[in-house]
Amino acid sequence: MTEERIFNFNAGPAALPLPVLQEIQASFLNFKGSGMSITEVSHRSPWFDDVINDAVDRTKRLLGLDERYHVLFLQGGASLQFAMIPMNFLGEGKSADYVNTGTWSTKAIKEAAILNKAHNVVASSEDKNFSYIPNDISFNADAAYVHITSNNTIKGTQWESFPDTNGVPIVADMSSDILSRPLPMDKFGMIYAGAQKNMGPSGTCMVIVRDDLLATAEKDLPSMLKYDTFVSKNSMYNTPPCFGVYTIQLVLKWLEQEMGGLEKMQAHNEKKGAMLYEFMDGSDFYRATAEKGSRSLMNVTFRLPTEDLEKEFIAAATQKGLGGLKGHRSVGGCRASIYNATTMAAVEALIDFMTAFKKKQ
Repeated sequence: MTEERIFNFNAGPAALPLPVLQEIQASFLNFKGSGMSITEVSHRSPWFDDVINDAVDRTKRLLGLDERYHVLFLQGGASLQFAMIPMNFLGEGKSADYVNTGTWSTKAIKEAAILNKAHNVVASSEDKNFSYIPNDISFNADAAYVHITSNNTIKGTQWESFPDTNGVPIVADMSSDILSRPLPMDKFGMIYAGAQKNMGPSGTCMVIVRDDLLATAEKDLPSMLKYDTFVSKNSMYNTPPCFGVYTIQLVLKWLEQEMGGLEKMQAHNEKKGAMLYEFMDGSDFYRATAEKGSRSLMNVTFRLPTEDLEKEFIAAATQKGLGGLKGHRSVGGCRASIYNATTMAAVEALIDFMTAFKKKQ
């Protein structure tokens, strides 16, 4: 029942739009008159063909993708892509540039190293505990690609605008901010995103890859580790994560029909973020951890005066129906993830609670 739902600030799996959950609930036992649940329908059936093709079409419309781009739905999450990308695009004599902005960038760099693929870390914000996004970066003109993490869930930073790489295609891990704003797609050779933060349930990874980058891929790889395999089979070389794709399709429909597209979604996200950051900047009790100019509109990370107060804050918030505010285990503190599906009412309720908690102290 909706009256029993909390305000969900989890970083992932994260909040989904309530209309999407209600549509799933209504059709779960009998999907489109099939007499079967979406979890029972064959991926080779016309019912699922309609689902996956509609998801692809809506993604292309929302992001303004032309015929050069392929939209894929893969398993293994974004973490598998950390290895698949250098396996496919760093053949003999090739190297890539990486920008290190935190945990997930570090893991992507680690996989390239494990595979013994040539790569350069051309910029890093580690010197200030990953609290900012580097700028004035010198990229290598002959790099096969430039890898970035567009939004950093743990440190609460985000690329406000994307770097000029002098034509080298950007490959971006957009797991936590995909579909939150329009994108300058000509800069990107590939985008990939685990669904569980801003699109759907865990277990599905959306990959968007452009023809010119795809043409450079290695051919002598296992079938399940080649992007060509999934492009040629419309993501159905093997059984895809059907329920995940279905949920993503409904989220895409919600973005188009109810939210009005990515420009309006961006405006909504900017309003939510501004409200929360302005509140904290005006407080001597709460401190945002990311530097201004690099702050995420998806993951707002903050600290209180002491760790004991943070524990008390999180426990009290949970009792008040504000869930998921504990920071990542590697850094501690607090974090409010305010993805697309997080409502203005949720942010307002959080600020009201933060105000009351401070007064109590």
